[in-house]
Amino acid sequence: MPYKPSQKTKKTVLGIGGIAVLLSLNAPAALDFAGERYHAYKIAQPGYQAQYGSWSQVDIPEEYRTNAIHAALLHTGKVLIVAGSGNEQKKFDKGEFDTVLWDPRTDTFKKIPTPDDFFCAGHAQLPDGRLLVAGGTARYELLDGEVERAAGGMRVKNESPDKEVFLKKGTVFRSPAGVEYVTRFDVTVPRAQAVTDRRTARTRVTASEARVFVEAVEKGPLSVTENQAQYEIVGLTGKDANNTYGLSERISLDKQDFQGIRAAYEFDPKSERYVPVDPMDKARWYPTLVGLEDGRVLAVSGLDDLGKIDPGDNEIYDPKTKKWSPGPKRYFPTYPALFLTKGGKLFYPASNAGYGPADRGRKPGLWDLRTNTFQYVPGLRDADQTETSASLLLPPAQDQKVMILGGGGVGESKKATPRTAVIDLKKDNPVFEDGPDLPQGTRYLNSVIMPDDTVFTSNGSADYRGRSASNILKAQFYDPKANAFREAAAPTVGRNYHSEALLLPDGRVATFGSDPLFDDQQNTKLGHFEQRMEIFTPPALHKNSKQRPVLDRGPQTLDSDHRATFTTAHPERITAARLMRPSAVTHTTDVEQRSIALDLTKTGDSVTVDVPKDPTLVPPGWYMLFVTDAQGTPSEAKWIQVKQPTAHPGEAAD
Repeated sequence: MPYKPSQKTKKTVLGIGGIAVLLSLNAPAALDFAGERYHAYKIAQPGYQAQYGSWSQVDIPEEYRTNAIHAALLHTGKVLIVAGSGNEQKKFDKGEFDTVLWDPRTDTFKKIPTPDDFFCAGHAQLPDGRLLVAGGTARYELLDGEVERAAGGMRVKNESPDKEVFLKKGTVFRSPAGVEYVTRFDVTVPRAQAVTDRRTARTRVTASEARVFVEAVEKGPLSVTENQAQYEIVGLTGKDANNTYGLSERISLDKQDFQGIRAAYEFDPKSERYVPVDPMDKARWYPTLVGLEDGRVLAVSGLDDLGKIDPGDNEIYDPKTKKWSPGPKRYFPTYPALFLTKGGKLFYPASNAGYGPADRGRKPGLWDLRTNTFQYVPGLRDADQTETSASLLLPPAQDQKVMILGGGGVGESKKATPRTAVIDLKKDNPVFEDGPDLPQGTRYLNSVIMPDDTVFTSNGSADYRGRSASNILKAQFYDPKANAFREAAAPTVGRNYHSEALLLPDGRVATFGSDPLFDDQQNTKLGHFEQRMEIFTPPALHKNSKQRPVLDRGPQTLDSDHRATFTTAHPERITAARLMRPSAVTHTTDVEQRSIALDLTKTGDSVTVDVPKDPTLVPPGWYMLFVTDAQGTPSEAKWIQVKQPTAHPGEAAD
């Protein structure tokens, strides 16, 4: 007879079958959970961390969380995190601008009163340790379809040689046909120039001019004009009305880009406040500020007060006079990466972070500021994908090698390249040569020079602003000597546009920010700014944390021979010394960081370092002094100031 299961057996089989079905349905989730648990266990093991390093998150009290757009390390050891309005128009409209000062030693935070919107400003370290911050946001963009009132530039003329004219925000200009436009910013028009001919005694007056952004009072196309006309200024009477008037430029309903401001400040690390200095001549949004060998700072590019890319009217800040003067004229896309090289030329690896046509200002080369000439350098693969690339002066700076890493196509292009390339500027005819590829095409890669002469790179995304959930949770070390990458522990927080990374004085790397366009793979949910901060501890600090070199007593300035001596209990452990300039980073652009190799002399209880005297190699300012052992384990940094030479090496930027 065939076997017939009992009712009890049937129930048992059905129960087992039900469990099997449930297990099969939940198998992927169970496996994922088990995999995550195993991964968390694996990366927490001392052996893993000694090989790959580790990541940890900083506990930030809610009131100090901000949209980190800029980050700069100060010589006090604290980090200035600047948001301004933080790409949030609601904050801009309310005039709510943020800066947070973070102390990595104590993980404490402090809010800093922020006088202007430094969102997308530029910054550079100054010789005395202050941070120059210039430019920022005057107005948020309006995209196609969002523009309701015609707008454009109004040239304001002043024919009076007796006085300048100040027009407050809200001043109304009226066309001959009665159409009215209102200014959105204050504007000052200088006095007219009066020149008297000695022979005829006749005086010739040349009107002065300033430009201001205006917007139509009435909505709609009737306020659009392509024709230039003379506009009266409502409220002016008599001679003032005759002497001061407007000449319209093109006024349209076209897309309106972000607009820059002229404001400039020095952040004082001692008083921990912004100190106003003379404003720039040109408004700038997305500018690069780069320090020169004589301590002055060159401001380059940016969107102006009408949202147009600066045509090349660069200017120079002198920290001694707190004033700006004209610099050599040259056009670049916004946030160009410019590196000071030996001899004083600036090298442009074609890295930039945004606005500009694809066929202008995109070629790499050496810029001689004295002659204002530009020497193109060939050999760069994927030359159409340098926007949002990382670049840096490779360590040690004496080698004069510059590297470019990753990047993408212009604007919202989906292109992204894994290409890296290195150029040796010491060669008579330098040419880019391919380096090892990144794991995949990467935009917004963060790159940080380490005390052991490696470069730590992390994060980024495979598409514009992390579109389609394309964040890359990977990190790696680049070894310039081997010209190769090696794997590092993977970050847990994704970072793309508006993210930063910098080296801390204790040898760790801090990462901030990220501003994804969308929060989901389908690109249907608008993105949210990433306010978590994550810190990478390199492998050497896991291997030898108890045996890391230590520098004890020593000076904060160099002696007349450019030397400094520090006591140390174990000088025999120290094999190398590096002088490292602190970062000031935004939009993957960090032209401040550099690492200089130092000669080293040891005695029984001290080490003496020799700092090169060439200011084009070691620009004046505060630096971190690291020493390392044979395994590359760094000491904690000592801060030391390299002072400006008594004699200028030449007016490098005139």
